[in-house]
Amino acid sequence: MKTPKRLEPLLQEGLIDAVMRQLMSGKEATVYVVRCGEEIRCAKVYKDASQRSFKQAAVYQEGRKVKNSRQARAMEKGSRYGRKMQEEVWQNAEVDALYRLAAAGVKVPKPYICFEGVLLMDLVTDANGNAAPRLNDVEMTEAMALQYHALLLQQVVLMLCAGVIHGDLSEYNILVDADGPVIIDLPQAVDAAGNTNAGAMLERDVDNLRSYFGQFAPALNATHYGKEIWALYQAGLLTPELPLTGYFKQDTRKVDVGAVLHEIEDARLEEEARIRYRQEMAG
Repeated sequence: MKTPKRLEPLLQEGLIDAVMRQLMSGKEATVYVVRCGEEIRCAKVYKDASQRSFKQAAVYQEGRKVKNSRQARAMEKGSRYGRKMQEEVWQNAEVDALYRLAAAGVKVPKPYICFEGVLLMDLVTDANGNAAPRLNDVEMTEAMALQYHALLLQQVVLMLCAGVIHGDLSEYNILVDADGPVIIDLPQAVDAAGNTNAGAMLERDVDNLRSYFGQFAPALNATHYGKEIWALYQAGLLTPELPLTGYFKQDTRKVDVGAVLHEIEDARLEEEARIRYRQEMAG
């Protein structure tokens, strides 16, 4: 096939040797099957922000770091340079997340490099060596639904233990290789500790899994794994080995505002006492 313009720099740099075919085109990128020496990989070409249906909402950007204050200011002002930096941050977020998650044992494609807005990574294949299908294209039984749901919950927990939340997880960005589900599409991934919307995003990801698999295994519709996982994470108790129940009981007890304010005041007085002590010792 004719080489797409966005892939020409990778050919010129020797990062790929040939473009074989287009694999898919989605809301944020077009993916091509490419040959790198004797290896068959895929090249994800990110679409320009004006062409993407998935917007870089501030809710996803919160907590992401940039290289320096100049870039941060430019991004806030929305200048041409700032928009370019936003694109780089958006694309690099996926590369960073893939490396981070692969190291944590999460089933994601192995990344190689992000060059000129193109992410080069492993091609996920099925048992016959063909490009793996999306989850929503796989014929599903009740037993498979229960098995895949459990496997994906484990992946979500592994991701969260690594400090990452997918943020847009659904049957459309999960592939199924010879060994089961593989999670893809992570440019919107958020930092669990640095984003104030992290809990809601985690619950939405897990609820999406429940809704999809619940069509084939109705017993899943009564579960509340998202709330359970997030509560365990916030309490510092979440580990990949911890068994989940799918049961969650909301704490409906009223908060004793007076007691909370009293504790805050005690802590303030203790801190003031420590400061005075240090000042006296220094003097």
